[in-house]
Amino acid sequence: MPESKAVPTPLRIAVLGAGNIGRPLGRHWLAAGHTVTFGSRTPDRLAAFVEESGERARAAAYPDAVDASDVVLLSVPRPHLEELLEQVADRLTGKTVIDATSPIGLSADGLFVSELGTGLTQGSWSAKRLPGSSVTRAFSHFPDELLWSRGTRQRHFWGMAVAADDADALRITERLVHDAGFVPVRLGGLDESAAMEPGGALFGYFSTPAGLRRAAGIGG
Repeated sequence: MPESKAVPTPLRIAVLGAGNIGRPLGRHWLAAGHTVTFGSRTPDRLAAFVEESGERARAAAYPDAVDASDVVLLSVPRPHLEELLEQVADRLTGKTVIDATSPIGLSADGLFVSELGTGLTQGSWSAKRLPGSSVTRAFSHFPDELLWSRGTRQRHFWGMAVAADDADALRITERLVHDAGFVPVRLGGLDESAAMEPGGALFGYFSTPAGLRRAAGIGG
């Protein structure tokens, strides 16, 4: 008889920020068998959403959501990120943290730019802020209004850029990209993830994995 393949253990995921990024990704991960806690400043407002999302979904305050998780998605609006991390940074120690935020700014001529300036990526910023966590980057360049439809109707067709310094955290992130219906495309380490930043070659861009690699100027 052929050997059966081991089924990966479901993950406990905290989605911090149940908005245009957090909600569709949380729904994808619930469909894949994971447990998802949606963290919010006002978790009661998510009651109807989590009820319709099934028994493995719940809502909680940010600290409680983190405590109940192995993996954490940061998907609050970037201006609220510092305030959020002040509440939960210590609780994130030892966890994989997927940063999906974008420091979006506009240049004087109306072009998207990173508010962090040149030479510092959002992933590197978060890694410095969370030295006890394994920070990765994903889901920040893809148009958020398409996260549900493209990941549902055209599963595993579209590429999703990922970056990480830690190999284990990268594997977890790639698994969750796959479970959300996309194909992970490695950019390299966090310092090499500028292509997915505002103004970068991949920001707001979606394509096949090959198309992402070409746009980012990476081989393979």
